[in-house]
Amino acid sequence: MLYSEKELAALLGQVKTIAVIGAKDKPGQPVDRVGRYLIDAGYRVIPVHPKRATVWGLACYPTMNAIPVPVDLVDLFRAPEFCPAHAEEFLRLAPLPRCFWMQSGIVSAEARRILSGQPVLVVEDRCLMVDHRELAAGGQYA
Repeated sequence: MLYSEKELAALLGQVKTIAVIGAKDKPGQPVDRVGRYLIDAGYRVIPVHPKRATVWGLACYPTMNAIPVPVDLVDLFRAPEFCPAHAEEFLRLAPLPRCFWMQSGIVSAEARRILSGQPVLVVEDRCLMVDHRELAAGGQYA
């Protein structure tokens, strides 16, 4: 799906808490680079990984549904075949996050179908860090 820069800038300006699915603090991996960037950008980042207790010095949760606070955006670093199950889990969150974001290279028509009709922005094949840098650098949101 294509979204305008204005729409993404508005979203990123309103988001405060981001759950990173597939979080790992292994240097050199995209998820590590993006997670650290989001923390440095001032977001509350909540790592999610089934086998890790901490990531980036933060408490890590095994599933989205184990997170004890509401999240605004779910950022997925998982292969496309896992995205439909994450979309199903996403729908069980209350309140429902504003966005289901699949990172660069991740596209899932099935996840998109599962989330269709919901008041959720579904983003595919885009890097949250790159979009934030470009939109923040352009002063497109406060």
